[in-house]
Amino acid sequence: MRGKGKSTIVWLLMGMLILGLGGFGVTNFSGGTADIGTVGEVEISANDYARTLRAEMQEFSARTGRQLSAAEAKAIGVDQAALARLYTAASLESEAQRLGVSVGDKAVLDQISAAPAFRGLDGKFDRAVYADTLRREGLSEAEFEHDLRMDEARLILQRATLAGVTAPAPVTALTQGWLLETRDIRWSELTAEELPAPVALPDQATLEAWHQANADRFTAPEIRKISYVWLVPEMLEDKVEVDEQALRDLYQDRIDEFVQPERRMVERLVFPTQQSADEAKARLDKGELTFEQLAGERGLALTDIDLGEVTQADLGAAGEAVFALDQPGVAGPAPSELGPALFSMNAILEPLNVPFEQARDDLRVEAAVDRARRQIEDQSGEFSDLLAGGATLEDMAKESPMQLGQIDWSARLEAEPESIAAYPEFREHAAQVSERDFPELITLEDGGVFALRLDKIEPPALIPFAEVRDRVAEDWLQNETHRQLLALAEERHVAAEAAAAPAIEAVPSAATDPVAMAAGALEPAAPEAVPVAPVPEPAHVATALTRGGFINGVPQDLVTQAFEIAEPGVTEIVDADNRVFLVTLDAIHPAATDDDEARQVRDGIEARLSDAMRQDVFDYFTRALQAQAGVTVNQTAVDAVNAQAQ
Repeated sequence: MRGKGKSTIVWLLMGMLILGLGGFGVTNFSGGTADIGTVGEVEISANDYARTLRAEMQEFSARTGRQLSAAEAKAIGVDQAALARLYTAASLESEAQRLGVSVGDKAVLDQISAAPAFRGLDGKFDRAVYADTLRREGLSEAEFEHDLRMDEARLILQRATLAGVTAPAPVTALTQGWLLETRDIRWSELTAEELPAPVALPDQATLEAWHQANADRFTAPEIRKISYVWLVPEMLEDKVEVDEQALRDLYQDRIDEFVQPERRMVERLVFPTQQSADEAKARLDKGELTFEQLAGERGLALTDIDLGEVTQADLGAAGEAVFALDQPGVAGPAPSELGPALFSMNAILEPLNVPFEQARDDLRVEAAVDRARRQIEDQSGEFSDLLAGGATLEDMAKESPMQLGQIDWSARLEAEPESIAAYPEFREHAAQVSERDFPELITLEDGGVFALRLDKIEPPALIPFAEVRDRVAEDWLQNETHRQLLALAEERHVAAEAAAAPAIEAVPSAATDPVAMAAGALEPAAPEAVPVAPVPEPAHVATALTRGGFINGVPQDLVTQAFEIAEPGVTEIVDADNRVFLVTLDAIHPAATDDDEARQVRDGIEARLSDAMRQDVFDYFTRALQAQAGVTVNQTAVDAVNAQAQ
């Protein structure tokens, strides 16, 4: 037995034959000058590993949109994924050879005939192209066809292994019931107004201690003092001359923006016959239903029949009837290219007529900015040459139209819209530049350019208490209020549990024994009154709440924790987003499992559980095959391929 002749052609033909649910693709094993290892008697060549590693890296680049270096690939485990793919495929091939699993000549012929790589100019399989392609890849026809047989054999073995693996019905049903269960809850939020007394600010010493204990909240971020020069089209707008005739030509090119006839917002409902259209209009006139309901009877929503903004000419023969309406309403029946129709007019858009003189200033700004952008592009080479020649930013400001500026930049900086810090390109480079970097010209998204220099880095530092005293006081007050609200919530929670607990019958004592009382030994004692703080009823109610549902105005954690309450009647405290709530579970409603939506959920659950189980079975199966057949790894050969990939 041997494993040879695998090439990129097989990857193209078989689409890397994604094995099972886990993405273990089948690759083939070509002969080479070195092997990286074996599974049983199936060899895995260094060429196989190199091709698989490249394929994994290209797949990552396609998903992320950026090229992946070999060092990055190794750091995130792409090389291990490539090895796992190869050893998995080799273990299946070894087992298929042991069992004698294969396919006939017709299956191989169908694969080769359908391959686009082997088609001639007429789009059909070309024997000469087939032979020439294999020759260029260094493969013989016998080797390549053997590879195809083994690819199919591996798939047969995989399908046989996983065919009977499905999710258990009880697990699927239990998961469906858990997911679709609904609940009725009540809740109330505790606020500072409910505290027994207002929270008072502490003395100076307490605030200073709070400032020190929570230094991370009052520490200024790293400040990067940056000098920069920049030039954007708006800076040159006033200096750019724009020809009057060019503005008039631009106005004419965009005349549709400035001159528009009267338009209407219209929906059109077409009927098969004139009689059915007349009957529908009569029902509308009698007020039996609305236009939207009429469309609904036809299985249509208003979005399905919306024509948008239309002119009278756009509506053809129906235009006169629609534009005769002086307020929203229904016109027709009127003819249309699809048949008789009713037209619902929802809004009147007045005609637009902006003369050139009125549009001139806006057009000039646009034209000037566009011309300035081209000027900056033309001058960019000159700016780059100045920087490369050793010109400082200060020199650039003197010798070019670029403007000099300084900024104290930090990651928390809230940039003003017109400042350079508002540009993503500047923020990215400001965060990465070091004091050793020389300024270089960088292009902005609007066609502008800039260069920057890091002058100094001021590390994070605790802001003096005197400068942030008000912030410290506010932070302490917020924290203390929250602490007292949690304490109040705990008191009410305990009271609610006590009120909900069943009464326990007291065992008669000597002091309360009815026999002793009857004998006159004791006078009946009045029951001792125990004061109980009243527990306010929750102010808000939500019924039929779904797991993962949304309640407007409250944190999502409230819903999540409401579904963690064990049984109806129980009240729990929810601390979320620095707010405190008491939540009571009123009822648990079992899931409705018979409607279409529930069946779709069940099918999705079953599919996901089955996929997970098949992945596990496939993983265990291939590991067992490798343990049974024996695995060897030539780490030196693996390292050599990794080094070449650098």
